[in-house]
Amino acid sequence: MKKLLALILVVIVCQSLKAQSSDQSLLKMQDGTGLFVKQSGNGPLCIFVHGGPGAWSKSFENLKGSLLEKELSMVYYDQRGCGRSQNAAADDYSLEKMISDIEQIRTHYGVDKIYLMAHSFGGILAVNYAARYPEHLAGIILANVTLHLSYSLQNQLTYINGLLGTTFKPENNSDSALFSTFLRAKQALGEKGLNYKMLSDNKAHVEEVDKIDQSNPSSYGFAKVVFNMPVYWKNYIPLSEKIRVPVLVITGNKDHSIGENHYRSFRFPQMTLKKIDGGHLLYYDNNAEFIRTVFDFVHQQPAEQ
Repeated sequence: MKKLLALILVVIVCQSLKAQSSDQSLLKMQDGTGLFVKQSGNGPLCIFVHGGPGAWSKSFENLKGSLLEKELSMVYYDQRGCGRSQNAAADDYSLEKMISDIEQIRTHYGVDKIYLMAHSFGGILAVNYAARYPEHLAGIILANVTLHLSYSLQNQLTYINGLLGTTFKPENNSDSALFSTFLRAKQALGEKGLNYKMLSDNKAHVEEVDKIDQSNPSSYGFAKVVFNMPVYWKNYIPLSEKIRVPVLVITGNKDHSIGENHYRSFRFPQMTLKKIDGGHLLYYDNNAEFIRTVFDFVHQQPAEQ
């Protein structure tokens, strides 16, 4: 009887701890696709849009991104066909669906105005959401983002050639030729044990990302199709001048994945720029400055939400 009571007590305690932990579950979208969504922290709601394309939010959260929870109610979600989320119903990975997913997450939490924080490829999703739903944004935080996939891949190709002394060059100006050439160059970089250079000069940091990514349960539904979808190859830099909400752009002076000077082409009317010493993983490589920069930006915005 004592053992039974002890077992019941353990169950009750575990349930209590679970209730007190951050909210996380599969949130069903309108088309039935289940997205992994987790909310944690206190303050204005901020939805994190991961990159890849085809990655997940766990590496950002686990590698000190969660320190943002001190002043922000962070929502980490894995895009359809990524990470812990389900593959898209009817294989629908359209940009429209990706934007709709973000909006449905916002409405799920019942918050009128949110912050949207994007990393890498997530910038393309973030600016398109901002163009569609500006009334629901308190601000956008763009950390090491690309707004033009072709530009960033060409930048990576140029960097790899400089690093290896090679002459990889697409046979024509098509996106498919650029992508296939990039894959060959990336393979050559890997053979030299230098793949980590694309993300950071700190090899140990990249190894930590890789270790987390080894637990990724995804079948990579989105990653398998994204590079065959013209909508994601489109240049969204011109769209930036139409975004009328406050925008924080955080860029690394050694971000070889995006391009060290990509931010110079951005045309956001209300843009705050912060250049930080580091590469594509600024949120981890230089976390203290990254967190401080985000909080300073949020503090400058009207406390409406």
